[in-house]
Amino acid sequence: MEVFIEPIGRLMNEFSKLPGVGKKTAQRYAYRVISMSEGEARTFAEAIIDVKRRVRFCKICGNFTEEEVCDICKTRDSSQICVVKEPKDVIALEKLHEYKGVYHVLHGVIDPMNGVGPNDIRIKDLLQRVGKGDVKEVIMATNPDVEGEATAMYIAKLLKPMGVTVTRIAHGVPIGSELEYADEVTLARALIERKEL
Repeated sequence: MEVFIEPIGRLMNEFSKLPGVGKKTAQRYAYRVISMSEGEARTFAEAIIDVKRRVRFCKICGNFTEEEVCDICKTRDSSQICVVKEPKDVIALEKLHEYKGVYHVLHGVIDPMNGVGPNDIRIKDLLQRVGKGDVKEVIMATNPDVEGEATAMYIAKLLKPMGVTVTRIAHGVPIGSELEYADEVTLARALIERKEL
């Protein structure tokens, strides 16, 4: 005998397809939907359908937008491109209110173990953007993991002959932490990338 009736089991199954949502969380989400009024449930479902209909990728940078070209690409300094893995990385950087250039979203990183090569992410699009000659600097802001580092190095090798400055975001010990708790790789990176005061 099934523990959950079919509609609840089906809803739980759909929630469990989301990243980071296990069986218990999917069950809590399903119960929350059941406790909603029909109007609340309809609004929730319409928000999902609406985002699928209206959100697309910017044809220039690959970030989320409702139009063909995003507002960042329309209004910002295009001589500086910050390369990130995913659109959520753009949001993280934008929250800082420090960066005034444009972005390039790769939609992944080189990851041979999972069958992702250079042709599977948006490297060719980046090379075309830089090839137009307006770009002075490309900032590699991929994650500081093995795949992110490999992707940054691969792209840097392709860009250097094009006469553009390629930089990498600094990595190191987070503010507020103690040196004794930093891992060796992070601590070594912080020491190597030290700056003059």
